[in-house]
Amino acid sequence: MTPVPRHRTAASLAAAAVLLPALLSTSACGGPADAASGRGDVTVMTWSPSDTGTADRPGMTELAQAIGRGIDDQGGLAGHQIKVLTCNEHNTADGATACAKQAVDANVVAVIGSYSQFGDSFMPALEGAGIPYLGGYGLSSPEFTSPVSYPVDGGLPALVAGSGRQLVAAGCHGVSLIRPDTPAGDGLVGVLAGALKPAGVKLLDVPAQEKSTDYTGTAQKAIGDDRAGNCVTAALSPVPTQTLLDSFRRMPHTDTRLASVVGSVQQSVVDSTGGDGGPLGGAYVTGWYPPESSTVWAPLRTTLLKYADGQAQVDDADPGVQTTWVAYQVFQQAIDKLSGQPVTPKALRGVLDSGDQFTTGGATPPLNWGLTNMLASASAPRLVNTSVTFQQVQGGRLVAQQPGFVDVRWVLTGGKPPAGS
Repeated sequence: MTPVPRHRTAASLAAAAVLLPALLSTSACGGPADAASGRGDVTVMTWSPSDTGTADRPGMTELAQAIGRGIDDQGGLAGHQIKVLTCNEHNTADGATACAKQAVDANVVAVIGSYSQFGDSFMPALEGAGIPYLGGYGLSSPEFTSPVSYPVDGGLPALVAGSGRQLVAAGCHGVSLIRPDTPAGDGLVGVLAGALKPAGVKLLDVPAQEKSTDYTGTAQKAIGDDRAGNCVTAALSPVPTQTLLDSFRRMPHTDTRLASVVGSVQQSVVDSTGGDGGPLGGAYVTGWYPPESSTVWAPLRTTLLKYADGQAQVDDADPGVQTTWVAYQVFQQAIDKLSGQPVTPKALRGVLDSGDQFTTGGATPPLNWGLTNMLASASAPRLVNTSVTFQQVQGGRLVAQQPGFVDVRWVLTGGKPPAGS
């Protein structure tokens, strides 16, 4: 478990504990569901890859179990005991399919706060059973198109759009985009172009092979002549990003400013690359949520402090862990809104589809999946949270560059920037 930062006082943690959600008992993946027992148990599942290498996100399932223990400790949720099942999807299509099958067999009412890039594999099973997929990480297209999906963040497109607006505000005259040389990466070029075009900022597309072990040529192309106003933003997965940063470290440049997005870069990457003395010193970073230093994460830390397995290694600054936290907050409010009705996947979807707002303690703007709030986009009609945060590496820490959220919905729908943006 990640230690609570030194600047967190005992008083602040005690106050945060009051905000803890009410959850219930936990079970390992594949355990008995008991979803219709006389105790009124409600079963949910959270999945993520473990023991696979670079894609591992064990903190998401560890947090889900900690939330479950917290709910149990506080007497349940709206009269229900909730069983939190977890599943290792092994970062494979077969693994994701197996987790979805287990969720269906266990009669779960929702899959919550999970991580998998294989939406095409797992979503059909959830759709067939009508099980809502609440707060997935946002790695695959079905998470933003399936009628049973309820994303809590804007995925990579919102981050790239936000990065463009952040770099416009920083005074960049030209931006190089280092992105995967894949169809999904191709789609990011248009998103960034839309964010830059109103300001007349030039865009250079720099596709990169994500399995490369040397990005020297990629870094050289992005830096170009290293003139003032030149900026580079990277949207690769975590391991290629670290390889890219090593290339930047060895590449002389003085005027080019570096940017990236959360998921490619997070606090652990800043630490491992030398903090302010490394290539990320002063870098701009666009995130879905407030930085880990924000007080909005105090209840998350308190939950881990009180209820996580003592052997668990949970990075509370990891965006996957934070996404799981946000998703479970929405789930708890949805159960409350059922007002004593039987908790079923259909009933839960009805509450989520109602247009009612769900708050997340300041981690996101209020969320709702009503028809009028969904994105007017054929490629991502389930996307409702189009806000991002602007952060920067200062003093070796990711901190807020400016307070609050920046809405990039107009970029994602091909519109015009609002006055003053």
